[in-house]
Amino acid sequence: MKKITEHYVTNESDYLNRREFIKKGAQFGVGLTAFNALPSMAEGVYGGELSDKIIKTNYGKDLTPHTFKQITNYNNFYEFGTGKRDPVKNAHTLKPKPWHIEASGECAKQGVYDLEDFIAPYQLEERIYRFRCVEAWSMVIPWVGVPLASVLKTFQPTSKAKYIVFKTLVDSEQMPGQKRSTLDWPYVEGLTIAEAMNPLSMLAVGLYGKTLPNQNGAPLRLVVPWKYGFKNIKSIVSIHFQEHAPINTWQDQASREYGFYANVNPNVDHPRWSQARERVIGQGSFFSPKKRKTEMFNGYGDEVAHLYTGLDLKKNF
Repeated sequence: MKKITEHYVTNESDYLNRREFIKKGAQFGVGLTAFNALPSMAEGVYGGELSDKIIKTNYGKDLTPHTFKQITNYNNFYEFGTGKRDPVKNAHTLKPKPWHIEASGECAKQGVYDLEDFIAPYQLEERIYRFRCVEAWSMVIPWVGVPLASVLKTFQPTSKAKYIVFKTLVDSEQMPGQKRSTLDWPYVEGLTIAEAMNPLSMLAVGLYGKTLPNQNGAPLRLVVPWKYGFKNIKSIVSIHFQEHAPINTWQDQASREYGFYANVNPNVDHPRWSQARERVIGQGSFFSPKKRKTEMFNGYGDEVAHLYTGLDLKKNF
């Protein structure tokens, strides 16, 4: 890496034809600027053709994704407002490029990196994951990104690197919600080194084969599918390796309600609501929604339960 000096799935033919459209455009010398209405992963991260840059994986192959509209129009991103529709209305002020990420702390290769150089060495993957919000609603999302472990290993963490701490951009002009003291900015989240190195953990730079929309955490966000959504920090500008556990934003804001681990656990209720069931976005009405039983670790127990052997998951929530 170079240091700086309406049902549930989008029409399949539309999704596949988009890739063919880009391929033909490349053959005829059409620049990436021609695709502003249909942004690709190549824009701002790669030059050249998109279709050869993303590989489909078996993650979530039996799941049916929610639509692009559902995913991009209903989410939490307090930097743009506290309402579910606020991010899509207000996030146009974010400027996701140029974008830089700082690596610091207990690692051999510290520095500030361009997003392009941060992501370019790695194979982009499409992974379909369940997403579970602590507010007891859920979605299925086809993320595009790279394994977090691959990126972190590049920085050569030392033996003292027991935790990874992420921070979101602080810029109240780009993120007007930060003009309010809703939270103590910047937004901070952390993982144990073992959680960060788990094969499920990823850094997402897109969804549905497109670059991440601003409201979903452009240009770079964390995805850890066995944890509640607030753990999946957005618009990352800092990755810090440290020896001791950090105090994360919501943990600091309301420690009785939000713990460090934030694992999806149907047996540990939020103090103000049950976590035993979840409302699936788009199924039924808001007042009469279709609900499903919440799965331990959001259904990813086989892959991650070993990370918490000997830990009291009710006390360490």
